[in-house]
Amino acid sequence: MGFFKPSRFAHAHCDLFCGVYDPAQAMIEAKSVLNACTKYAASEDPVFRDRCILVKEERAELVKHHLSVLWTDFFKPHHLEAFPGLHDLFWKALKQASDAKKSMDPAVSEKLIELIGEVSDIFWQTEESKAAGVYPPS
Repeated sequence: MGFFKPSRFAHAHCDLFCGVYDPAQAMIEAKSVLNACTKYAASEDPVFRDRCILVKEERAELVKHHLSVLWTDFFKPHHLEAFPGLHDLFWKALKQASDAKKSMDPAVSEKLIELIGEVSDIFWQTEESKAAGVYPPS
């Protein structure tokens, strides 16, 4: 069996081995959720409105994915010490993404965007964001 033994081993700290993280991914999807709700409200075309619902639900699910990756892969125990409310913030943001998935009310999406903004603020305060982030605030 030595013939099939790998000559090198790769190790990664998470399932996203590229080391690129940025709350901008979640924010883009959340703004798409808001726009889908807004366009839904402005239209009377039932087919278009159905498409708005579908897009909104897909994008809200992507928000949940991107937030989960940040929460579980980027943030570490020392971040929790520096930002004691971090777990609660992520829990609220993920719950808000679920609410946005269920609702066509733009206010629900606006609250989601606000929470992602708070996550982003914390993300960019970390030393690791300098190497991992793509779109730093100006």
